[in-house]
Parts: sequence; structure tokens; C-alpha cells
Amino acid sequence: MLRFVLQYCFLFVSTSLFCQVELRESHLPIFIVNTQGQSIPDEPKITVDLKVINNGPNEINSINDTSFEYNGPIGFELRGQTSQDLFPKKGYGFETRNEDGTNNNVKLLGLPKENDWVLHGPYSDKTLIRNALTFTMAEKFMIYAPRVKFCELVIDEEYRGVYLLIEKIKVDKNRVNISKIEKEDIAGDALTGGYMLKFDKKGAGERSWISDYKPIQNSYQNTEFIHLYPKSNDIAPEQQNYIRGFISDFEDALMGNDYLDDINGYKNYIDEDSFVDLILINEVTKNLDSYRISTYMYKDRDSIDGRLKMGPAWDYNLGYGNANFCSGERSDNWALDFNQICPGDFWVNHVWWARMLSDTAFTNKLESRWFSLRQSVFSDDNWNSTIDSLVMHVGDAADRNFERWPTIGSWIWPNSFVGQTYQSEVNYLKNWVKDRLNWIDENIEGLSTFQKFDINKSLVFPNPSQGNLCFKIPEIWSSINTKLIVFDVLGKVVVTKTFPKDDPILELEFYNSGLYHYIIIKNDTDLLDNNKFIISN
Repeated sequence: MLRFVLQYCFLFVSTSLFCQVELRESHLPIFIVNTQGQSIPDEPKITVDLKVINNGPNEINSINDTSFEYNGPIGFELRGQTSQDLFPKKGYGFETRNEDGTNNNVKLLGLPKENDWVLHGPYSDKTLIRNALTFTMAEKFMIYAPRVKFCELVIDEEYRGVYLLIEKIKVDKNRVNISKIEKEDIAGDALTGGYMLKFDKKGAGERSWISDYKPIQNSYQNTEFIHLYPKSNDIAPEQQNYIRGFISDFEDALMGNDYLDDINGYKNYIDEDSFVDLILINEVTKNLDSYRISTYMYKDRDSIDGRLKMGPAWDYNLGYGNANFCSGERSDNWALDFNQICPGDFWVNHVWWARMLSDTAFTNKLESRWFSLRQSVFSDDNWNSTIDSLVMHVGDAADRNFERWPTIGSWIWPNSFVGQTYQSEVNYLKNWVKDRLNWIDENIEGLSTFQKFDINKSLVFPNPSQGNLCFKIPEIWSSINTKLIVFDVLGKVVVTKTFPKDDPILELEFYNSGLYHYIIIKNDTDLLDNNKFIISN
């Protein structure tokens, strides 16, 4: 059944063709926005009218229906940073309001009552489902993940395509369920929570502070913590000082010599399981924004659970091989290695992750959690069935979307793959996920890079040596294919040795004095260490 009429097409800017499509009816809910002639700004929100047509599961929604799930005012604005500048299909944020402008908590599409919402418009993600897939999977094993619903959007009688209604990340009993802190809570247990912070691109008016620890030693980059809750204009000075002090104490413990100590170590400050789960959702998706931006964390009151928790997961449209920069298309390396792959980027991974992964107990927990999830949430069958279910749910709304935005077969920044059909885009996603799961299965035990230990600590001793010396590597390296290659001063290879499995030590004897250069690599390609030693016999 044809449910739309193609009216006309024209060029957006200079290269992006888009077409007007008249929406008549849909199996998805329909959001109808009337701006009354206003331009939609980045901020502040403008007051517009919203009607939501949602007749329920398996029912058809008609643009001419007169019964509405929601019919009233909302605050409406553009959202997104890179996408807002590059893509003609925009993302929006909105809050449901009463007639007097106050917040109006409502259920939308069956989601729990709230007033803050996001309408995400997939554009460079031509499967339309990458964010929905991630949140659907994350909801099954993380403390909380934003719930999502597909819909179609019309603004001022103009069809805008398939959108994803997403719960905005905020403190709420049905979202990030931590204590609400009032401005007068400046002492005692009330001062200790709750708080929410993020690593992200800083927006206008947002307060932040810079970590005492560099993400990359001697680099120009810094790590910035942005206050999210309480909001920048609401947080009291005492609260600001408290949460900054807490993070500083945690970082000092993590980066100190006693970081593994049961009493003084870093684990006293964090919910370790939440860090593990965030790493796993970031790694299985290989999202390039992981760890460095769009990364949230929160802390409740000490009397409830005062440990720092990571999450919720957010913004995965560049994941699953949908990026052609910083090796984003590859399924066979770690998102954790971003600093080695793209060290010149302005936003890089903070030092936390490398330091934690030098803790064998932490990596053991990470590995155990991975293989546990592979038997359930992360099984091949569950990934495939979830993808198929989401694609089937979007259904012929995808056809309308790509009539409106004819991106199939065209390169849209930063695509690494351009399929000639919608199904080929879905097939690419499924094959990429399969390859990714298999690669992590084979490499999770050896999750390490040269930044995950003290690079200033020599792996060779004694140095200088009179001829007999040892190479001792971190134990985690000895469980993988780790090789030592030694060069003389002329660059000639004089030794090539593979470390024995589960033995972190190689003993060597040299007869010729001089300066030698060595490298240690894993899997014949990945550099782990690069240094020199002297023989003076």
C-alpha cells in the first residue's frame, strides 16, 4: 500500500538532494510540530505545539486522526553539534510544558513520565538503527540505558523522516536514579550526592574544570569534567568544591603508587562493575566517541552508595564501523587505543582507562564479564535477532525516509561503507558485528597496549649489562603472541625471540659491546615497547 506521495525534489546546499514527501499514514507513531512560523534555534527553546498520534501496537496512525496521545505546548530546539552543522536532517530536543510554561511530566509512546526528550534523526547512519540497537542491548545488562521508540516527524506540514524518541539523560527515579540535591544541601550527607558529570564538548554556559592529570603525557590536550547535575547555574559553591574534591581524591588514588591497595587504592572510589560494563558496550560497538566525549558518570549520597558510577551509554551513530577516520571502520582493534591511533585529536581518552587496565584483577573481571555476556545478551543469535527486529519494526517507514533524504548509494560523512541498497547497509552492520564479536573473543585476554604500564620503567635489566640480561614483560602480555626483536647500532636484526606462553621473562646473552635497540610487539603488528640497552663487556 502506497502511504506517501512524492511531490518534488531539490538540492540542499550544493550536494545533498532531498525531496518533499507527503505523509498520509504510518505503522509508527507520528509527531506533528507546528512552530507557528518561528525559526528553530539551537537555544533557547521556543514554545511550539506538538501533537502525537499513537493508536497503539499493530494499529495504523493517520495524519488526519483527531485523537492524540499528546496535544499541547513544548519547548523546542535544535540539538547536536557536528550533526547540526553537517546534516540537513536535524536533531531536536524538547520538553513537554503546561500552558503557563511549567514542566509537564507525561508518558510518551509508553515511556515513563518525564518532560525532557530527544528526537534523534539518523542521517549518516543509513541503517537508521545504530543508536536504537546500542540502547536496546545496553538496557539488558547496564544499570540504566535510555529507552527509545521509533516515530516519524512532520514539522510545519513538512515530512522530516524517521526519528528516534530517546529519554534525555537526567536525574529522575525512572532514569538516572540518584538523590536530588537542592541548593541548600551544603553540609553532611546531603552534600555528598547526587551529582552527574560528563566528558564532552563544552556547551555555552556550562561549568567545568580540568583534571590534574594529562590524558597523554607531555601533550597539549587536557581532560575537562563538565558539571551536568546540578546544572551549572544551580550548583552551590560548596557542592562544586565537594564533587571536584571527590574526583581529585579518586584520581590521586588511581595514579598513586598504592593504587592497588585494598585500603588506599582507587577501587574504594568507584563502582567497578559499571566501569567494566561501559568499556564492554563501547568496545563491542567500537564507537569513536567512546571514553573521550558523550561519556557520563554520576555519584549518589554516601549513605546510599557514594561510589562513582559510569554511564549511561550515549551517542553511538559513529559505531559499528560507520566512520572512516581514526580506524573507525576496523573491527580488529580497540577503541581504548584511540590515543595511540589518533594522538593529535583535541579530545582523547583520559588516563583513567589505561591505568585501570594495568590492574590484572580489573582485566580479569572485564574478561569474565565479556564471556558471561557472550552466553546471553551478546550472543551472536541475540545480536542478529535484535538487528532483524529493529529493521522489521522500522519497516516501510525507511522507504519514506530515504525518499525524503536520498542518501542510499551516496557517501555521507564519515561513512566507511556505502551500500547501494538499504539491505546492503543492514548486511554490512550485521557482518561487522559478527567480525567484532569474534575478534574480541580472541583478543580480550590480551587487552593491553604500551600505555597501560609505566613507560618510564625499563623492561630490560640490568642496563647497562656486561652481557647477561633479562627482559621481563607484564604478565598479561605473556598470554598472547609477544615477540622481542633486537637491532644493533647499524639496524641489523641480531635477535628475534617469542616469549613463552605464560612466562613473562626472556634471558639473553650478548658477546659484543655496544648500543642496542629493541622493540616488543604483539601479534606481529602492535607495538608494545620501544627502547634501548647497552652492553659493556
